[in-house]
Amino acid sequence: MRMLTRLEEAQALDGVSDRLQSAISTAVRPQRLRDLLHGTWLGHSLHPVLVQLPVGSFVSAAVLDLFPGTRKATTTLIAVGTAGAVPAILAGWLDWSGMTNDRRRVGLVHAAANAVGVSLYAASLVARLRGRSSRGRVLSYAGLSAAGLGAYLGGHLSYALAAGTNQAAPEIARIPAEWTSVGSLASLPEGKPAVRTVGDVPILLYRLGARVTAMIERCGHETGPLGEGSMVGSGADACVVCPWHGSTFRLVDGSVVHGPAASDQPLLPVRIEAGEVEVRQP
Repeated sequence: MRMLTRLEEAQALDGVSDRLQSAISTAVRPQRLRDLLHGTWLGHSLHPVLVQLPVGSFVSAAVLDLFPGTRKATTTLIAVGTAGAVPAILAGWLDWSGMTNDRRRVGLVHAAANAVGVSLYAASLVARLRGRSSRGRVLSYAGLSAAGLGAYLGGHLSYALAAGTNQAAPEIARIPAEWTSVGSLASLPEGKPAVRTVGDVPILLYRLGARVTAMIERCGHETGPLGEGSMVGSGADACVVCPWHGSTFRLVDGSVVHGPAASDQPLLPVRIEAGEVEVRQP
């Protein structure tokens, strides 16, 4: 764990990290492609889903390599895994480009380990196709070891550093379970977002007539202040755009319209009592 902490704080990686981030942002410009790779249409990050194909193929090949008469099957599995790694890598790099510095440092080593692993598997595939099965097995087990290190770092990114998670979701637990007033209905502007607080949790409110939507104000991608973002569209189609990375959410229901956020913005139940707008935990 001390090594991981040092990796998170390794500012020496920032030069390479910044250049790669800029290159990725320049290379992947079409919004539809960005949304596709982020998993905006899926409801969560696409990268972990795509990873299942190469990981499953490589692990299955490692098991079959222990038994005789499986040369054709293992060669096929490694070919499928190597090809399947390509879209997973693309989605992973795009997600990485929108992370904070500490996450990008760990992610850089995570990607490097996986690149070594996939390269070793590609070399194993070439060796097997040339009839050098023993060499192919050695290379594939070496590739599995490198990919295992990458998987460990990926787990640290997800579970210790919360990369790729909806970072607004934990704010729900800080909202009172009982109905709590956030102000009068008359004080809310019509058709424009407004920020109120419940305790110390900022809430983004959107009023259309007598209907009010309340969502967590901190963006689920990297906790950017949605209350400082721009508004696009109007009425039921109005959206708020995060000022940090451009994630776009529909104000009437919190639905994510554009990434890098891949999941909807958390909403709170709302009721109007005696002209007061009240919210609570879902």
